[in-house]
Amino acid sequence: MSSQTSDVILERMMALHPKVMDLVLDRVWRLLDALGNPQNDLPPVIHIAGTNGKGSTQAMIRAGLEGAGKRVHAYTSPHLARFHERIRLAGTLIEEDTLTAILDECYAANNGETITYFEITTCAAILAFARTPADYTLLEVGLGGRLDATNVVDKPALTIITPVSFDHPQFLGDTVAQISSEKAGILKRGVPAIITRQPDDAMEVIEARAEKLGAPMMVQGQHWDAWEERGRLIYQDETGLLDLPPPALMGAHQFQNAGTALTALRHLGFGEEACEAVPTNVTWAARMQRLSHGPLIDAGPDAEFWLDGGHNAACAATLAETLTRLPKRPTHLICGMLNTKDISGYLEPLVAHSASLTAVSIPNEINTLPAQVTAKAARDVGMDAVEADNVMAAARAILDKQPDARILICGSLYLAGAILRENG
Repeated sequence: MSSQTSDVILERMMALHPKVMDLVLDRVWRLLDALGNPQNDLPPVIHIAGTNGKGSTQAMIRAGLEGAGKRVHAYTSPHLARFHERIRLAGTLIEEDTLTAILDECYAANNGETITYFEITTCAAILAFARTPADYTLLEVGLGGRLDATNVVDKPALTIITPVSFDHPQFLGDTVAQISSEKAGILKRGVPAIITRQPDDAMEVIEARAEKLGAPMMVQGQHWDAWEERGRLIYQDETGLLDLPPPALMGAHQFQNAGTALTALRHLGFGEEACEAVPTNVTWAARMQRLSHGPLIDAGPDAEFWLDGGHNAACAATLAETLTRLPKRPTHLICGMLNTKDISGYLEPLVAHSASLTAVSIPNEINTLPAQVTAKAARDVGMDAVEADNVMAAARAILDKQPDARILICGSLYLAGAILRENG
């Protein structure tokens, strides 16, 4: 079967709704009903919302479950290089023929009705999960929570809210409290919820929602905690202490993400084998990932190339902290962002950690921020900034001046995806 078959169907799906995002659940319920309500036939679900850390936390939970020999479905978004990355069936990325058949079935069942791309593809993932035997299903919220297309499981095994911060105000509200209310929409009556450390106004909203629903909470700092000590991951909850290797993913924030995953596994009754696998077996692309091959490496064999897809101020703050952990070397940023993001908020934490910034437009992305706008914003916050036509041109200009530079490509998962398609 042609490798482009699923791409053709996905392209057709893009035309089913004029808006990129439109947060209601009516269309999802309609299509799921037409498909026989597969959301009721899923293996036990762990539903994850939050502004930052959702993907890494999900990847760590999956590493732990699979380390214990369990078969795990996982749904995440957006994809980086190929759509198939969004749907992992019983531990393996969905195959092209299976994806094509599922997408085609959902397209037919939708019968030409209005529906967003994310909604119909989420329904496709749920249908694939329901038809494939597994032990657990991990669902990562796409946007918000309350009205997200993944929020269709009445009784998940567990819900998780990772750190909430300011992002997507045009859809979720212009205060952290309003955004938290949307994230807390995944909490379910009587279903245990793991809550990471949150800003006070966010925690107040989440606690109120959990109390109203009678959802038992496991709150970081009250019922469990995780931290770095002498380079090790230390975890403690009400049943005891764990001393584990550091997370394979870089950055101080990954210790918290690992703690969240460990809390989920301990709550579900898993022991030492699963817990050891959380920090050691986890992989997650475009989270401070060092590139090792491809045209960029060929262009600068003596340089370091890093890739990070974070795109808000909180992500930039953790990225800045991660840079302090690397051996001292001037770091040159190549940055591209979407026009929906707070670019100044993203750039400000990175000013003290960058020797320069080269702005690029994200290739083939209609919502890219033009390179000249990114460059101006960088100069406004005190960065030495220029523009380039593309990432390769930016890299070559940096390498001409410093062949052994550390180059960090950052600002957007969409930019990260473009890089991984060429250098993955």
